[in-house]
Amino acid sequence: MTFRSIALAAVGLSVLAGPAMAQNYPTRPVTMVVPFAAGGPTDTVARLIAQSMSQTLGQQVVVENVGGAGGTLGAGRVAKAEPDGYTVLLHHIGQATSATLYRKLPYKTLEDFQTVGLVTDVPMTIVARKDFPAKDMKELVEYVKANKDKVTLANAGVGSASHLCGMLFQDAIKTQLTTVPYKGTGPAMNDLVGSQVDLMCDQTTNTTGQIKGNAIKAYAVTTKDRLASLGDLPTVAEAGLAGMTVGVWHGVYAPKGTPAPVVEKLSGALQTALADQTVIARFAELGTTPEPKERATPAAHDQHLRAEIARWKPIIEAAGTFAD
Repeated sequence: MTFRSIALAAVGLSVLAGPAMAQNYPTRPVTMVVPFAAGGPTDTVARLIAQSMSQTLGQQVVVENVGGAGGTLGAGRVAKAEPDGYTVLLHHIGQATSATLYRKLPYKTLEDFQTVGLVTDVPMTIVARKDFPAKDMKELVEYVKANKDKVTLANAGVGSASHLCGMLFQDAIKTQLTTVPYKGTGPAMNDLVGSQVDLMCDQTTNTTGQIKGNAIKAYAVTTKDRLASLGDLPTVAEAGLAGMTVGVWHGVYAPKGTPAPVVEKLSGALQTALADQTVIARFAELGTTPEPKERATPAAHDQHLRAEIARWKPIIEAAGTFAD
């Protein structure tokens, strides 16, 4: 047999393997890597989705937390995983911003991943310690501008959603504050509740309970419209910061080279999860909603990822904040 005939035979087998693999897939548990610590907002989203996807796929979708380096360690692990559908990634907006934020990445964002579908777009809230003197957003901006050298702004580390939102906030009010990075949202929130820091901008999945429990003071939500779960909070636009409208979107990824039929099966399971009434109800409690079916597709997710990389690139470069 000639080299050419062997090569053609190999190609033929790989083409046939795709549909066959998808028909049997999955035959064992699927690992969903969350590139942040357990208990955080992205972990909460992942566990809700994983539970429902498990029922559809007929195999357990196991969430594994691989935190560190602003989410790039976990993402890097998935990028290098076998492209067989048994290792996937659930990441937030950081998948787009890390492409500019980090000088060196262990992967190429647009080349080493296959998009599966968007999950949800979580609103952010501007919050403060409960005894912060400003009564509303107008007073907050005035106070911060007058005391910029004293006010501290917490975040969950470089590349985190709270870090990105904090950059937008400082840009919107044209004032640089002293930022205090933490190793995760949990410790940052603990210190905000304990009045060790002044301000934070974080996802409703992490702040809603604290706001309703009067453990912290809330000033605005970063959405175009008010949220049903936090109806008394004005939007940033109502508060005069229209340029701050932002949400922390989440998406599911597989390693590049994962057979298309397997990706479609994962996407279908994701779409079913997002239509699950239990997921919808739990998301509502957390101040967010599942993405519609047409957004939970590989094509829609890919288009959104590329647009977000382009959107955040000039913002990050203007801030001059980079990580090695």
